[in-house]
Amino acid sequence: MNREDREKLTQIGAQFCIPGRFQDGHRIKIGHINETFAATYDDGGRPFRVIHQTINTQVFREPVGLMSNVVRVTEHLRRKLQAQGVDQLDRRALQVIPTREGPPYHVDASGRYWRTFVFVDDVRSYDAVESPRQAYQAGHAFGQFQSLLSDLPAGELATTIPDFHHTPKRFERLLQAIESDEFHRCDLARQEIDFALGMKSLVSALVDAEARGEVPVRVTHNDTKFNNVMLDGHTGEAMCVVDLDTVMPGLVLYDFGDMVRTTTSRTAEDEQFLERVELELPMFEALVRGYLEATRSFLMPAERRLLVLSGKLITFTIGIRFLTDYLEGDAYFRIHREQHNLDRCRKQFKLIASMNEREEAMQEAVARFS
Repeated sequence: MNREDREKLTQIGAQFCIPGRFQDGHRIKIGHINETFAATYDDGGRPFRVIHQTINTQVFREPVGLMSNVVRVTEHLRRKLQAQGVDQLDRRALQVIPTREGPPYHVDASGRYWRTFVFVDDVRSYDAVESPRQAYQAGHAFGQFQSLLSDLPAGELATTIPDFHHTPKRFERLLQAIESDEFHRCDLARQEIDFALGMKSLVSALVDAEARGEVPVRVTHNDTKFNNVMLDGHTGEAMCVVDLDTVMPGLVLYDFGDMVRTTTSRTAEDEQFLERVELELPMFEALVRGYLEATRSFLMPAERRLLVLSGKLITFTIGIRFLTDYLEGDAYFRIHREQHNLDRCRKQFKLIASMNEREEAMQEAVARFS
């Protein structure tokens, strides 16, 4: 750890109710949006580990409401799990550490918002799924997350990013980016643009189902990437769902769709070798089995009926978000190379093509496990 980071974490840690003195820390290179550090404190000779993280207020314009959501949800999860008598509670639900002044966040001298969580020990995440067993664990973990929150009124939570999964509005922004072509990138992305325009008939499917009252608004995670499930480092069992910034009112179909996008292909989100990208049916079958086992008590027939479509639609939504960001000059998602967002988009669109080929088998799997 460099001197600047060490001084920064020492100052930040002093603002939170953390036992002991700051000992060491390091930067964690995860996520597209926030800056994250792991830190260790010496609590009378015993190590106490935490996560210090900034909140990107360019993306999350209401950080106070965001942290209110996170506290409300984590406390609800912990109460429900404790009532069920589960063991290792601190490894199964995140715990927010408040500041010494009380709020669950600290604003530093430069105006940046910080929050702190208890570190979840002996777990790991994977950027890409490796086996059907992992896919099952992810489906069950996110399904259980939804199930535990199914009695928490969605209207009591703030909307941290308005219209986050509103595909028609995402599509409209893409059209605007294509029309302006401010960074002169449309020619290089012409094939991806044509693919996106050809999917126009799918764009409003879930928004229309919600408007017709066919599917209810619930408390949902809204960013159910495979790497947001922490797996036990020894057994591989799903322990904890993380990255709760986008927990807000939404459709469970948004969550399941993103699971399909990130947990049915053994390729990274930015895979450049597109011949490797395909929806693997054993992964999908394991995912949907785990998810339906965990959500059977509350999921409605209409929600089950739209599960396969949701995979295609959310993959498309994320794909056009990557494409739009590329056309707009890479302003939102953190990139590590030229055309990084275009590579991400290409991976999503190739996965959609694979879903189209396997749609009948996917529907059969949903029916089998329902």
